[in-house]
Amino acid sequence: MGGYRDHVSGSDLAAPGGRDSDLRYMRVAADITARIESGELAPGTRLRSERDLAAHYEVAYHTIRRAMEVLRERGLIVSIHGRGTFVREPPTPKS
Repeated sequence: MGGYRDHVSGSDLAAPGGRDSDLRYMRVAADITARIESGELAPGTRLRSERDLAAHYEVAYHTIRRAMEVLRERGLIVSIHGRGTFVREPPTPKS
């Protein structure tokens, strides 16, 4: 029967996720940010649906929702109801 050692080494009673699960959305946001900054995802590119992104990154739908929220707050993406989520044009520098 399980004890502390079993819990630490991986128990069938442990819930999926753990300490790092709160950071998964940040890892997803960082990956998409890197793809935008590298030009792989150019301005105007429509992103996959949130459900498709969840499957791609092998995370929960809610994790993708949080990552998208971070990207919107950073001004990297914009969501248009009924159309999808798109990479935003970079802000034009003021002279």
